[in-house]
Amino acid sequence: MTMWDKIFNRDQFLAGILFGVLLPVVFYLALRLLDMGVYAIFQTNMLALPEYLYILSLAINLFAIKYYFVNLKYDKTGRGVLIVTFAFALIYFVLY
Repeated sequence: MTMWDKIFNRDQFLAGILFGVLLPVVFYLALRLLDMGVYAIFQTNMLALPEYLYILSLAINLFAIKYYFVNLKYDKTGRGVLIVTFAFALIYFVLY
């Protein structure tokens, strides 16, 4: 069993919270870099408002939720990801 298998294949609530926070942050940074690259080339933003990047970055958690609940049957990890996703969505709607 490799190190990645030990990290990603565990049924722990704390691991779900960790994945639920890290996945949107990494995806947001990737979207932001893509948006900056498009702006540098075409002098126009790919997305008009940066708030859209926040909500798009939360969408990656939907795939993680499906993966842990349906494919692996890891309820604790799936709940952790789900709670973080709801918390981030609530923060988004309060701020914007």
